[in-house]
Amino acid sequence: MLQAQTQKITAHLPVELLHEAQAVTGKGITETLKIALAQLARANTYEDLRKMRGKINFSIDVNQLRED
Repeated sequence: MLQAQTQKITAHLPVELLHEAQAVTGKGITETLKIALAQLARANTYEDLRKMRGKINFSIDVNQLRED
């Protein structure tokens, strides 16, 4: 398995915020930060998709797809 490149950082974070985030994830600091950063990176993509809603016409019959 190919390992992703990593970067060691020092960050000053509000302790309570970090503890709240860890309580949600049930993970350690590093894993919690990875999850948070990944969600932040995806948030913009989701917003872009929401803006496109109703602007793209598909030639797919939804009822036909449901029958498959």
